[in-house]
Amino acid sequence: MNAAKLAAIVLIVAGTLGLVYGGFSYTKETHKTQLGPIEFSVEDKETVSIPVWASVGAIAIGSLVLLLGGNKR
Repeated sequence: MNAAKLAAIVLIVAGTLGLVYGGFSYTKETHKTQLGPIEFSVEDKETVSIPVWASVGAIAIGSLVLLLGGNKR
């Protein structure tokens, strides 16, 4: 398997996951303070949305690379 086929498969899988889930979220620690034996911390939950057009584009480009890019011998 060459690099073009591998990249095409990664694009197709990433695009499909983007369509299925629509985004992902993660927790980011912003502040941490310690006053004697007491600790305070603030965590923010961030959400990243993946646009539908980006997912469809990744699937289309991956499909084109897989179909047309693998013909070199």
